[in-house]
Amino acid sequence: MKVVLAGAFGNLGADILKELVKQGHEVVAADLKEREIEGLVGKYEFRQINAMKPETLKGICDGCEVAITTMGLTGASKTLTAYDIDYQGNVNFMNEAKAAGVKYFNYISVIRADEAPKVPMLDAKAKMEVELKKSGLTYVIYRPTGYFYDIAKVFKPMIEAGKVNLLGDGSCKCNVIDTPDFAEFIVKHMLDENKTYSIGGKETYTYKEIATMCAEAAGKQVEIKSAPTWLFDVLAFINKLNKSGKEAIIRFSKWTLTSDLVGDTVYGDASFKEYIKNYFGGK
Repeated sequence: MKVVLAGAFGNLGADILKELVKQGHEVVAADLKEREIEGLVGKYEFRQINAMKPETLKGICDGCEVAITTMGLTGASKTLTAYDIDYQGNVNFMNEAKAAGVKYFNYISVIRADEAPKVPMLDAKAKMEVELKKSGLTYVIYRPTGYFYDIAKVFKPMIEAGKVNLLGDGSCKCNVIDTPDFAEFIVKHMLDENKTYSIGGKETYTYKEIATMCAEAAGKQVEIKSAPTWLFDVLAFINKLNKSGKEAIIRFSKWTLTSDLVGDTVYGDASFKEYIKNYFGGK
């Protein structure tokens, strides 16, 4: 089966690309830049795209039966917003897929995306979901809770500093998923018809439990404190005034750390606890 994968060289995209190739699919891997992935050289077709420029998408979906997109703003930017990429970029890609006669369209969103209209990185995804449902394409929407590497990356500098500041009392919980497991799930379900999956991994922890696991894995004495939630509102406001590009990230981080993010679809064998042990233990 011929599949076009947009955002193929991000962390999740690369794992989806690996899984598609493993399953024997013909893949058009599209992104701003290509990077070498061990074992995949010569096993896919690369197309350079800028989803904000529809002309770069022309013909990319021709002959494809499935389109998958992981595209989204993942860091601070002074020039781009989530509405530029998560919404408009994906709409542009969706329109090209529809024009090319693609039947199945798979979109990676975020759990509870439609519940936070004041958080741009969620609201943009929610708006894309709405457009996809109206498009007439057969769709699958995946709403992951978060990824192993993202949580580890957030906690790493705090663990190294010996001090973790949690928003509120740290009692909010999540069941994050490892991206290889998630990629496997996506490829298994990419031909489902008009489904939405809120998906996470097999283990659920509070953020306080995660902080403790990280400290124990690193073998460090770490002070775990609670910070008031309004502190992030102040930081977001300051960054908005300074036009640093970090406001959206701060608002997303606040939402993440103060919300229960537990997917009702549980998938994968990877253990987050073991991942943390290896990540902080240096194995």
